[in-house]
Amino acid sequence: MKKISLLLLVFFSIITFGQGMKFEENKSFKDLLALAKKENRLLFVDAYTTWCGPCKMMVKNVFPQEKVGEFYNANFINSKIDMEKGEGIDLAKKYNVRAYPTYLFINGDGELIHRVTSYYDAPEFIEVGKDAVDPAKQMGALKTKFEAGNKDPEFLKSFIKIFSFADPELATTAAAKYFAGKKGEPLSQEDFSFLFSLTKDSNSPLYGEFISRKDELLKVMPEENYNKTLNTFQLNSLFNTSYDKKTKIFDEKKYVAEASKTKSEKEVSTLLLKSKIKVAALNKDKNEYQRLSMEYYKDGSSPEFTSNELNSIAWNFFENATDKVALDHALLWAKQSVKLDAAYANTDTVANLYFKSGDKANAKIWATKAIELAKKEGEEYADTQALLDKVK
Repeated sequence: MKKISLLLLVFFSIITFGQGMKFEENKSFKDLLALAKKENRLLFVDAYTTWCGPCKMMVKNVFPQEKVGEFYNANFINSKIDMEKGEGIDLAKKYNVRAYPTYLFINGDGELIHRVTSYYDAPEFIEVGKDAVDPAKQMGALKTKFEAGNKDPEFLKSFIKIFSFADPELATTAAAKYFAGKKGEPLSQEDFSFLFSLTKDSNSPLYGEFISRKDELLKVMPEENYNKTLNTFQLNSLFNTSYDKKTKIFDEKKYVAEASKTKSEKEVSTLLLKSKIKVAALNKDKNEYQRLSMEYYKDGSSPEFTSNELNSIAWNFFENATDKVALDHALLWAKQSVKLDAAYANTDTVANLYFKSGDKANAKIWATKAIELAKKEGEEYADTQALLDKVK
């Protein structure tokens, strides 16, 4: 009996002390904050979505590791919140979560102390946690150093990474200083990511880097893509100068007048329609968004539409549209997307649209196709399997 008891003790010790991260389950965000405040610890939030591949890899490869668990369980109240469900929807807006996985470190008063966005291996993830509890490396301290004029390249890089989503304008200002200190030096892959993620339009302080470093950029992207990128920046500037974010008013006359300086009448007409779709989306006018989208995309057969673009608009309609006409349009777009480039994502969209339209026979056919493609592409397909189970 003593030997058995000893073995059991060892077994339970392994379970207790060899575990990974312990997450608080079934608690509201308010309760999580209260717990963090009571224990004088930061709240760690794994801000994830169900479709995020790197999020799933963290759950599988990193969170269960013993050393990760030792550090995070000792220093934080750990939580996981789906940013597309329940409280997560409002929390994503409050903390400006737009990329996944994002990790938030929040004090008991709900103030954001630190944040990062990426997949990390276990040692790096522990370092992220150490930064979060180090007052000298928390967001407030970093901002103070930046405002004091710290121009050290490594500091600026860290600053840009942390503030890219927390405060994009401030991150862009930091990036402008960073690139100003790199004149004549080649850009790294990380530098390119800063440029592409933070440059929003041709009025950006980073836009000049795209012009001055054209030869360098052409080494990592085709000239056609380079020209499209510049065109997108210019069109974004055109839109941003015509749309007032505060009043949510779009000045069509101003937009047309400016666009007409460089575009033909036909081009202006198309651009105006696309801009009005964007305005409807920003203003959350679902009916206008759907009406204008159907006018713009028609049957989806125009050669200017890419497979990804068509799948994206089709999925948007799947999630938001309810009337048959809108769903029929979405189905046309999704099938055209598959025709251009068959993949798990767009084939799954077709299956879901058929199901939503009440056509279970075709939903079954397309769900089966989607799962076959998912297996070939190494994609996770639990949601599609659940759909297939409903129509069997």
